[in-house]
Amino acid sequence: MVGLLAEKVAIVTGAGAGIGAAIARAYGAEGARVVVSDINGDAAKDVSASIAGSIAVTADVSEEKQVQELVERTVAEFGGLHVVVPNAGIATTKPLAQTSFEEWRKVMSVDLDGVFLTIRHSLPAMLESGGGSIVTISSISSTTGSALIGSYAAAKAAVRNLTETLSAELRFQNIRANALLPGFIDTDLVKTHQSSFEEALGLEAGGFDDLITTKQTRYGRTEEVAAAAVFFASDQSSWCNGSSLILDGGFKAALL
Repeated sequence: MVGLLAEKVAIVTGAGAGIGAAIARAYGAEGARVVVSDINGDAAKDVSASIAGSIAVTADVSEEKQVQELVERTVAEFGGLHVVVPNAGIATTKPLAQTSFEEWRKVMSVDLDGVFLTIRHSLPAMLESGGGSIVTISSISSTTGSALIGSYAAAKAAVRNLTETLSAELRFQNIRANALLPGFIDTDLVKTHQSSFEEALGLEAGGFDDLITTKQTRYGRTEEVAAAAVFFASDQSSWCNGSSLILDGGFKAALL
């Protein structure tokens, strides 16, 4: 720890597990006062218990009132807000022709609407605190067609565009917005859909792991994404605004 985020107040949604939990812990290790938020309140409490000075707040980011209360609780507890990571996300794994509108909207309500709501309600507190950094979690799938995860990929592409719009609108108000674009990371979200990918692609059990090895050498680690999230939240990235940082082990560049 070198205190890159000392005295900063940060909200991380979807922080009960996976990438969100790793980011929350990394922020805490760098001196931030962290609000660990998740729809699963028990999971948020477990993660918060590992971060000194943090609090856990249960919130469904697809529900505007809950997001508003999340920000209000943050400001009431810590007196301001400087960093926002709207990380909460879900996914379905099926071809678009088999995706119902209800399934489409469920993904969009969390992966896109939830990002908008978290940022929208955080901005007044960030401005009152003198500015800060928004770190969105997009995906390498936002950069190209992505079979079987069309709703997820479309939402993540929209998040990347929203990030660039925010950077343009807020650059003179001391608020930066940058996006992280992870490849396949070793998380429960990825692993729970592994068998669906294998079935749809005609792979044997474990074949998806082999595919990942071919494309990006290995699964990424949540701590690797968290390190990049620290960079974007800190003054080390003070000249980064509207940037998209790919974290995929070479997945997109691979010819195989």
